[in-house]
Amino acid sequence: MNIRKILKYFIYAAAFMPLIIFSQYISPFHFGKVVVFRSLVEIMFALYLILIWRDRSFLPRRDKFFWAFLGFTVVYTITTLTSVNIYQSFWGTLERMGGAYSFWHYFIFYIILTSVLRTKEEWATFLRITVGAGVLSAFYGFGQRTDIEFFVGSGGRERIFGTIGNAALFAGYQLIGVFLALILGLSADKKMERNFLLIASSIMGIAVLMTAVRGSLLGLGVGTIVFTGLYFFQTHSKQSRKIFLGLVGLAVLFFAFALLFKNTPFVQDSPYLRRITNFSASNYTVQTRFWAWQAGMKGWSENPKTILVGWGPENFNIPFSKYFNPKFFAGPGSETLFDRAHNMFVEVLVTMGLLGLIAYVGLFVIILRSLWRLKEKPEFRIPAIGFIAMIIAYIIHNAFIFDTSANLLAFYSVLGFISYLNRPELYQTVSQTNKRSSSGTAILGLALIVVAFFVIYQTNIKTSKANYATTRGIIAGWSNDFNGALAKHKEATSYDVAGRYEYRNRFAQYLLDYSSSAGTDIATPNLLTAFKEVIVLEEKNSIENPNDYLPELYLSRLNIVLGKSDPKSPYNDEALKHSLKALSYSETFVRTYYEVGQAYLNKKDYVNAAAQFQKAIELNPDVGISYWYLGMVKMQAGQIDEALHNMDEAIKRRYILSENDYLNLANIYIKSNDFQRLVVVYEGLVKAVSNKAQYFASLAVAYARIGRIDDAVNAAHRAAQVDANFEPEARSFVQSLGRQW
Repeated sequence: MNIRKILKYFIYAAAFMPLIIFSQYISPFHFGKVVVFRSLVEIMFALYLILIWRDRSFLPRRDKFFWAFLGFTVVYTITTLTSVNIYQSFWGTLERMGGAYSFWHYFIFYIILTSVLRTKEEWATFLRITVGAGVLSAFYGFGQRTDIEFFVGSGGRERIFGTIGNAALFAGYQLIGVFLALILGLSADKKMERNFLLIASSIMGIAVLMTAVRGSLLGLGVGTIVFTGLYFFQTHSKQSRKIFLGLVGLAVLFFAFALLFKNTPFVQDSPYLRRITNFSASNYTVQTRFWAWQAGMKGWSENPKTILVGWGPENFNIPFSKYFNPKFFAGPGSETLFDRAHNMFVEVLVTMGLLGLIAYVGLFVIILRSLWRLKEKPEFRIPAIGFIAMIIAYIIHNAFIFDTSANLLAFYSVLGFISYLNRPELYQTVSQTNKRSSSGTAILGLALIVVAFFVIYQTNIKTSKANYATTRGIIAGWSNDFNGALAKHKEATSYDVAGRYEYRNRFAQYLLDYSSSAGTDIATPNLLTAFKEVIVLEEKNSIENPNDYLPELYLSRLNIVLGKSDPKSPYNDEALKHSLKALSYSETFVRTYYEVGQAYLNKKDYVNAAAQFQKAIELNPDVGISYWYLGMVKMQAGQIDEALHNMDEAIKRRYILSENDYLNLANIYIKSNDFQRLVVVYEGLVKAVSNKAQYFASLAVAYARIGRIDDAVNAAHRAAQVDANFEPEARSFVQSLGRQW
């Protein structure tokens, strides 16, 4: 059996990993890629151990790139062991599928890659497949601009994300492909191959442009200028000089265009141009990045331990929450949880400390220094210059985003090839076959394969089953199949595998959504039992994820629902305990004050409830819903004037009232005979809900009470148009006003 050949084809297969999408799973663009890649690497590792058992020449190639990558991997492991949440640092999150366990797979893949691929032809085949996968991902992104359902995310999407699931992450993956195809194309001997690869580079370049990710576009532009500039200075080519000067001129023209015309109708009417020309520090997206970095840096500088080894990989959310900027919360639906710094250098510093940052930056330094020396050799000039440009472009890109599976695979594959370029002669090692008995090799091979499949089942298949069960539960919930949804969520949480944090939270969210639906009786035995079971699961999340406010908020809300009908219920005390604990983790997180306030409201403690909503207002005075909540508390406390004042403030701050909000306000104004304000409320209500005749009829009556007879007649006619059954009543009403129907 030719194990090396099998490993070689597995390596080629791994290049297609970025194309994998598990559309029926949570995190469809990351989960499937990682579980398939990990499974593949685990089988490869078993075969590789057999290979080096038989032939020691395939032992890992220990050069400066190996040591740099190993150093960063070891630091990743050390900071996992010192993490504030070791479990999350080791397994990562379901959304990103990172963590030390997955990261070691990239390092093992790198070892196998650099040990097994030994010839220029083998590397060329692997890199061409990598480019081909990138092109296929780009075409998949182009398909997202259409209405073809085959493409996940289609529907005339403005910003494409290919098979990666996020425009910025996709742009990073395509950036590597752009330069890799360019390098291979310019190095190709055959014209047809050269043209194909240069076209592939252009296709992926177009895909980067279509993401409209400003950091990636900046990286692409700078990288291209660096490539042409270095090529000109190395070769003194007149053509490269023209291209270099042309690109510099285009860059200057673009920035001048952006500064001079960004506020013109031509730019503002184009979502694409509006986005890429808006690089002002006052831009909201830019501001959120700065706020996240500031929170992370405050967390990093908290004590000597965090300065040296950080909070632990995958734990950026903890310092982010602890030093949360209230400006993030602009109302319901706001993005208030950053699990990444959206800057790899800040991310590594905060989560892995100075130790991690030195190892991470050191990897880039070693790569660039080796390439800088390599470019002096004529036979390696184009690859060296191209990879320098790629690394610079990728560094710029990573200053505004973070790495995930597809990007890491592509980057470390390139690192392997750079290692090959630096010392290709080391790959021509003479075989050092050991005289191992065939029976011994067979026993070892069988044992390793059995172990590999056991690991695959425990770490990849079981969590896949849990993930799939969760999505079946979600779909059952959409179909109002309570028992089906309950069964599937219970199944998902029973596996107790990596990802259980998210599976438990999904279960809790389903019950909260279901309990808030109209006509749901929380006292129903099945529902009450399910609530108690989920509370136990969330308590496990709380214990397993220290310093994380999210499980505490789930526990608070679950208990609030159970205790809302009885002010003396112990569930209200539990809700208060957990919401206050969440507050201790993040004193500036606005939404936590809503939970604390609601717990006090359940207890009919209006003074303390009002104090919580007032604190929320103080943290961010621009959020209208905080004023609304405070107004509702004041209303229940009988402080009508103060309540109305706060509700008016909420509306001034762009709070959009729900149907129930309008009806509650209407009842207040009816009781106080304030028909001027009642008219305003009903005018808003009929705009928000235009298919209910009763609201138009009520508006007609309100108009009549303040003497706006013509408006009252029009509103009555509108009620009859919405519902013909209202016509007799509306006719009588209009005639009572002395008007003809």
